[in-house]
Amino acid sequence: MLNFPYYFPNIFSHPMKRRKSRRFDPEVFLQQIGIGRTLLQFRKKQVVFSQGDAADSIYFIQKGRVRLSLVSKSGKEATLGLMGVGDFLGEECVAASQPRRLTTATAMSECTVLRIKKRTMLTVLKTEHAFSEIFVGFLLARNAHFQEDLTDQLFNRSEKRLARILLQLAQFGKESGPEDVVPKISQEMLAEMVGTTRARVSFFMNRFRKMGFIHYNGGLQVHNSLLNVILHD
Repeated sequence: MLNFPYYFPNIFSHPMKRRKSRRFDPEVFLQQIGIGRTLLQFRKKQVVFSQGDAADSIYFIQKGRVRLSLVSKSGKEATLGLMGVGDFLGEECVAASQPRRLTTATAMSECTVLRIKKRTMLTVLKTEHAFSEIFVGFLLARNAHFQEDLTDQLFNRSEKRLARILLQLAQFGKESGPEDVVPKISQEMLAEMVGTTRARVSFFMNRFRKMGFIHYNGGLQVHNSLLNVILHD
């Protein structure tokens, strides 16, 4: 009689068993280093990437705040936004039509950032539905934010625009909750973002302080009562 396992040894005794597929966790992917992922530390005012650099990777902020700016052909610099924990930077790299950086990203405080190579990012976006949803959600929120900024610039008074920027700096409306003290930012930069003069920013900041909307105590504290400036003219 033939010995059954003798003719089919690979079915019963092959040493390489099929591995169970691991469930992909987007949060783990964005928090740990791995193939195509490197954890970077940046000091305050250190440049993460510069306008015109090769768009060969995308960045995810784990800690700190980053300023996005743009310099025109005439040399005028403008602040486009302040990014925080949970935000992506350099997302234009996923578009084949954008081989170069459109902006400059500069750390506003000590930052921890996960650098993801473009090829790795594209692969995960194509194969992991859960991660794609998170990234698309970020892009939609970012687009809505830019539209709000444009509307703000076109229709709202400078006092109202300043109040909105301060609330954004304090992370009001984010899942992580508001920050007790916002990152240090100069009145010159605030004036640049609001689209007004430093003197006007100083005037409004003093008014907000007197009304109890903001407070200085080793840093700038923003209270949710500042929402009243936005909700009511």
